[in-house]
Amino acid sequence: MSQIIDKINQIRQDNPQNLMARYFSAEYFNGLNEADQARLLGIFASGIENPDSSMGAYAQAPEDYDKFSTALDPLIRDFHGIADGIEIAQKHDWPNAETANCNLAEIDPKLKDVSMRVRVARNASTYPLPGAMSKDQRISFENEAVAAFEKLIEDEAFGGQYLSITPGSKYEISSAEYDKRVAAHQMFKDMSSDRFLNVAGISADWPYGRGMYVSRDQDFLVWVGEEDHLRIMSMMSGGDLGALFGRLHAGLKKLTGLLPPFATSPVYGNVTSCPTNLGAGMRASLHMKLPNLTKGGTDLSVVTAAAKDLGLAVRGAGGEHSAAGSDGLVDVSPSARLGVTEREIMQRLFDGAKALWALEVKA
Repeated sequence: MSQIIDKINQIRQDNPQNLMARYFSAEYFNGLNEADQARLLGIFASGIENPDSSMGAYAQAPEDYDKFSTALDPLIRDFHGIADGIEIAQKHDWPNAETANCNLAEIDPKLKDVSMRVRVARNASTYPLPGAMSKDQRISFENEAVAAFEKLIEDEAFGGQYLSITPGSKYEISSAEYDKRVAAHQMFKDMSSDRFLNVAGISADWPYGRGMYVSRDQDFLVWVGEEDHLRIMSMMSGGDLGALFGRLHAGLKKLTGLLPPFATSPVYGNVTSCPTNLGAGMRASLHMKLPNLTKGGTDLSVVTAAAKDLGLAVRGAGGEHSAAGSDGLVDVSPSARLGVTEREIMQRLFDGAKALWALEVKA
């Protein structure tokens, strides 16, 4: 074990942004029994094998956050901006999110037709998290989700279809249809090419147990078997964030009664594979064209720094670890999900978009 500890200490020196390495405690680790040491190393595996990770940890079981809170709490607080000594309390405020006046068209008419997306991550309490699931468990969970979707299909407001990429599924789609859905930013990409998810075990058994539900209006979607058991989302083109959040909340309430109970922590709220998504379990984002701030899509450094000061994170147009589009298209979202309500997340996105747009106009 001393070699592993030495490796983590070296990562801390060479990659200070790696939160796993920054807060790793050899004293705490050495005090664990052999089985728990192995479990914790499984949680930290991606950050150890990928020193350029930012978080460097993926939970493997719903109870990991509470069992290993001594090791994980510092990482969680750092990312979500919650100081030591401040109680972590996850509250919810869906009604005010749905009725708040956060219309992007009021910032600039050019923003009235941006691509908007908000999703929540949920994991069933009856299964390990995706990084520790077997192939049979992935398929079993997909089958449970399909049973729920078959009931949802009958709902007038949320009816649609399920598209599976599991070989042999009765809902299996062709590779051409899969590529079409990926290009439309509806379906998630091939996870087997993601080195972070590979080490964490999350992309194992690809593509078994994976698929997507999509409503007839193409504005309510559910991913099955990605980084979490479920990613439930609403997608719209427009500027009314309140309508976007309202659509998601209505769909989430429909699904909750059709699926196994979701995993939660008494401290951290909704349990997710990655600690960055704990709490509200929510990620709200906009696709904004910022050609001036990104030098025509060639450089994310300026917009990333500006966004960080605003409590936002910036990704490329293709999602995490991707580059900006040639027209400067980037994905902008609030960083914090823990200890902030749905209403606060929406307001941060609106205020941050407004500030970034002002910088873009001046650049």
